[in-house]
Amino acid sequence: MDRRTFIQTAAAAAVVAGIGAEVAEAAPNKKAEPKKEEKDSMKKIIVAADPFAITLKDAVVADLKEKGYEVVDVGAKVDKDQDKPYFESAVEACKLIQAEPGTRGVLFCGTGMGMNIIANRFKGVTASVVESVFAAKMCRAINNSNVLCLGAMIWGEWMAKEAVQTFLNTKFTEGLEPLADFLNDAYKKVSAIRD
Repeated sequence: MDRRTFIQTAAAAAVVAGIGAEVAEAAPNKKAEPKKEEKDSMKKIIVAADPFAITLKDAVVADLKEKGYEVVDVGAKVDKDQDKPYFESAVEACKLIQAEPGTRGVLFCGTGMGMNIIANRFKGVTASVVESVFAAKMCRAINNSNVLCLGAMIWGEWMAKEAVQTFLNTKFTEGLEPLADFLNDAYKKVSAIRD
């Protein structure tokens, strides 16, 4: 499939998915429920931040807890007097994600980019730094990302909460069902790329 065809198909599917979501909310839910283990891992979120992004992280963590998620916060400080830099907190979070496949993570720093660079060095972690709620949805639907990276210089608290909820509630290939075979194949090939 060429790039233009992919983009056109993805855009059309995303529009239809938006309309379909409204219809699905009105209709009785007949989807199969995930298994208990899957449900539990979907409700466990690993978070980390550098000192610059503590305020944004804390706002998102409070929202996640209010919505019933189990949050493991590796924090931004070694102790009360010593900050933990992004390259240490990201490592700690990603090791936890590796230890429990199926968990998702949200990492915060100034731009999200530093956390993203570190996170993508870990096998089994697919991190995406995003700057819109739409991108938070598409990093799940297209790339099957399991870690969302947000920048405190970019995101306000309200929109960050929206992005995180969108990320957590979007399934891989959701709304892009006509492209599911291509996306699954691409995900496997990308996951196999190692330097």
